[in-house]
Amino acid sequence: MIILRRFGRAAYLWAILPSIALVLFLFGYPIFDIVRTSLHEVTRFGAVGEFIGTENFEFLFADPVFIFSLWRTLSWTVVVVAGTILLSLPIAMILNEDFYGRSLARTIVLLPWAISLTMTAIVWRWALNGQYGMLNATLIRLGLSSERTEWLATADLAFPIAIGLGMLVSTPFTVAVLLGGLSSVPRELYDAGRIDGAAGPTIFRFITLPLLAPFLNLAVILNIIYVFNSFPIIWVLTQGGPANSTDILVTYLYKLAFRYGDFGPAAAMSLIMVALLLIFSVFYSWLVTRGEYRG
Repeated sequence: MIILRRFGRAAYLWAILPSIALVLFLFGYPIFDIVRTSLHEVTRFGAVGEFIGTENFEFLFADPVFIFSLWRTLSWTVVVVAGTILLSLPIAMILNEDFYGRSLARTIVLLPWAISLTMTAIVWRWALNGQYGMLNATLIRLGLSSERTEWLATADLAFPIAIGLGMLVSTPFTVAVLLGGLSSVPRELYDAGRIDGAAGPTIFRFITLPLLAPFLNLAVILNIIYVFNSFPIIWVLTQGGPANSTDILVTYLYKLAFRYGDFGPAAAMSLIMVALLLIFSVFYSWLVTRGEYRG
């Protein structure tokens, strides 16, 4: 501490310089390597060949599977995140109330968060199996269906099921974030609102929602990053099939790199995914900042 006081800011800089260098290496080198790979021809064994410029990017944008996967990823992300927020907000508000058994209810809602996402997807794949799955057996025994349904055989059924499962596994984390926000709202504000004659919807609109906005923004951004890059659900349920009809970008990237050996286009796709997330984060932050400034 005596040395730091004597040399001032320069000493602090030299003290944290090794940590900064380590972080730059851990994050900077992989990005550099991916950029280099995306601009070169790469063999199936990972050997980098000659410089080919933007040919890997041109290959992707000429690939109809990539284009469909891109639009499917955007719809997957928007629907799952929006559905998760709409589902988690009322659950968080109920769990924030004081009632008998609230601790047990919170534990039940948050418990799935501790379970591996891959294991959850495997359990649901077994349940949705067309031949011996639990869902078909239950529907037949209840008389709601007379024949077995292949739930994961077509994109028309498999993709909505994956979306529903995505919302289900994202809800516990989102509820935890929103509960943290709701618990920070002073009870005195609600009491003052009721004294002034405000009803439930009015209290929610003018007290709860504005104070919960930072936590909602955090939940939205984290869920978008999480869902956009979510690999296990689609991969375990359908592996992007049948015929790439349920692929999203992250599953198609895996196929390009490790099934087809196209490491150059796969590296280019990873850069496109990073750019999309960066653009969204900047745009969403701008919207939030503008809204707070106007408010």
